Amino acid sequence: MNTELAELIRQTIRAHGSQSFAWFMQQALYHPEHGYYSSGRCVIGRKGDYFTNVSVGPLFGQLLAAQFTEIWERLGRPDDFAIVEQGAHDGQFARDVLESSQKRSPEFFEALRYRIVEPFPILQERQARTLDSFREKIEWCDSLQPFVGVHFSNELLDAMPVRLIGGDVEKLVDLKGDKFVFVERPLRQGAAAARLPRDEGSFNQAALDWIDDVAANLQRGYVMTIDYGRSGGEFHEGIQVRAQHRNLDSPFEEIGHADITMGVCWPSIVERAQANRLHVAGFTDQHHFFT
Repeated sequence: MNTELAELIRQTIRAHGSQSFAWFMQQALYHPEHGYYSSGRCVIGRKGDYFTNVSVGPLFGQLLAAQFTEIWERLGRPDDFAIVEQGAHDGQFARDVLESSQKRSPEFFEALRYRIVEPFPILQERQARTLDSFREKIEWCDSLQPFVGVHFSNELLDAMPVRLIGGDVEKLVDLKGDKFVFVERPLRQGAAAARLPRDEGSFNQAALDWIDDVAANLQRGYVMTIDYGRSGGEFHEGIQVRAQHRNLDSPFEEIGHADITMGVCWPSIVERAQANRLHVAGFTDQHHFFT
């Protein structure tokens, strides 16, 4: 698919030369007008591109609402408790949590404020429609603000732009005629700190910056993030590209109309969290967490 966004990316490469895959992924997913997420083109569920825990029913939100209530209890039942969500999509998870909390934990619900970090207006509008009956509980902001409570994200980190690095080389995006291709180049000056073993293949600076940001704004509470990824040296699938429940062969297909993700390298996230003086209270797979 030769999209308008694909042509804009070509123009940048022709003018400025090959670009990092992180830059390409940023454009494909988050370009202000044409990005897969930022344009509101992303559709989740049976009629969309993929399923998530949230899209298959309210149980996920109900279970997490119970967990958030427990966190509120552990923090001493503060009168002002925030659930801060990033990557809220259409607001369905927030609605599931709020409905469950209102029904099962009225004291917790009274103390609760639900803050959605959402920089894209079209997604804010969708969320507002989904959460219309809870307007007095919802706050929207463009970036993280100081809070007491819990920061929650589901399938956020795997959609953050990554550089493709192995050993002393980096894969960049270039053109061969009008066709997008990968080219390998030596790591640029100053990039030595970003080196990874060749079998790792990626470096997610955006996820590390995100941990820094969350830690800087968390006054008291917990951070809970759920995502696909690897906990050690197990097999790493690499870039995943999906559209209409199909796995595409290349990130250069259907640019701006397909989801692009990379599994999270959890050891690097844990290390960065600890460097920010966050204590890792738990780490497990979803099967064990929910049972």
